[in-house]
Amino acid sequence: MSRTTEMILGILGGLIGFGGAFMALFMGAVDEAVSGSTELNGLGTSAFLFSALAIVGSIVVKFKAKLGGWLMLISGVAILISISLFGVVPALFLIPAGLMGVIRKPKAQNIAA
Repeated sequence: MSRTTEMILGILGGLIGFGGAFMALFMGAVDEAVSGSTELNGLGTSAFLFSALAIVGSIVVKFKAKLGGWLMLISGVAILISISLFGVVPALFLIPAGLMGVIRKPKAQNIAA
């Protein structure tokens, strides 16, 4: 079964997640310079790692749909928790793609002999 939709949504979500992670890292650097807090840097780093996991999941979904779907679903929720406002758009791509990978069933093939 072709899982092109899940793969494209996963790659888009991962790439946009990288953008959100870089924005969070930038804001974390500004926050560290102003107040000395490094909390946002850790959250940006975790979002960066989960974005990479989302891209891996979008590649895996072509071969093992359930595993790739779970990777994208976990990544979407984790990015949303890590960098809340910057993670909304990647989560809107990753969570439906993950659900499609987990729930969608292959079409039955009718073989007429």
